[in-house]
Amino acid sequence: MHYAFDEDQDAYRDAVRRFAVKVLAPHYQPDDKAAQFRRRLAFDMAGMGLTGLRIPEEYGGQAATAVIAGIAAEEVGREDFNATYLIINTALISDILVRNATEAQQRAWLPGIASGETVPCICITEPGHGTDAANLEVKATHTSGGGWTLHGEKTSITLGMAADRAVVLARTGGPGARGVSAFWVDLHHPSVTRSGFDDLGGRAIGRASLHFDGTPVTAGDLIGREGDGFVSVMQGFDYSRAIIGLACLGAAQASLDDALQWARDRVAFDQPIGRFQGVSFPLAEAATYLRGARHVCFEALWRKDNGLEHSAEAAMAKFWAPKLAADVIHQCLLTIGHVGYSSESKVGQRLRDVIGLEIGDGTAQVSKLVIARHLLGREYAP
Repeated sequence: MHYAFDEDQDAYRDAVRRFAVKVLAPHYQPDDKAAQFRRRLAFDMAGMGLTGLRIPEEYGGQAATAVIAGIAAEEVGREDFNATYLIINTALISDILVRNATEAQQRAWLPGIASGETVPCICITEPGHGTDAANLEVKATHTSGGGWTLHGEKTSITLGMAADRAVVLARTGGPGARGVSAFWVDLHHPSVTRSGFDDLGGRAIGRASLHFDGTPVTAGDLIGREGDGFVSVMQGFDYSRAIIGLACLGAAQASLDDALQWARDRVAFDQPIGRFQGVSFPLAEAATYLRGARHVCFEALWRKDNGLEHSAEAAMAKFWAPKLAADVIHQCLLTIGHVGYSSESKVGQRLRDVIGLEIGDGTAQVSKLVIARHLLGREYAP
């Protein structure tokens, strides 16, 4: 077994870290205060290849492995957690399009994502259907010209206020998953209206509800075959959940680094507070748990790259890493004390931000259900 990155992966990690420190970190807190997506971010990240990681080279991408995408998410998450949503979204959506879109569709759609000109989002959740996504109600109605019109509302859409295009799941047939198709939709069409949320965290990513009032889509906007949309889209979440986990762990590691430095620098009772077990032991525990969670996340991505089943590992990464990150960041804030509680500290913002991914892209309960079915067999599990 080999537990280290190879030379190329190490060099890539270092390059992304330098980029994140220089280009992204200065905007993390100002973007949160502005509470809106800064469009320049997409072009900055595209310049580093971070929006084209899972896109083939012939379409302007990097053709990167899933492990490389995870490395990028962790390093960006250390400096600007909210910027990782561009990695998460573009990697997930690109993977869906590469697996399901035609060559002509890929040629038309993927270069814009890679270049940062097209900010994509994915529209699954509805007001009445989050976890129960197979029963979604947004409807695609056939038109005489061979296309469809979309009717209904999607909600809690990451980058919903900023995105140019979306993978939208809509019902084209009967009930259940097999009645759902996927479309590549222009969100700038006048029939699309958006309403942003005022969130606790993730304020720079523009989470929103989108309402489709007869939004037209052509036959050429259908991704894959009619009725296959739910299955084809959900397959992509298996590995993207491990990328989410690493983004959260990056933010937690940055907070742990801050707390460790504080424990060295802060003096109480004539000695550094790190000498007190009540301070140092929780940090030692945090470092241990973070290392374990990183291994789970990277194993899922390694399995993805090697064509191995990885649903259970990705589910472990998704429920554990965001919760662990929130717990670790909370402990780091307590370690730093009143200075960490100030809005001038990044620690509190990281805590607010990572909590969002305890909810988004699959709840802990669903992840545990996937794991239980893997362990017990479907007939013996909930």
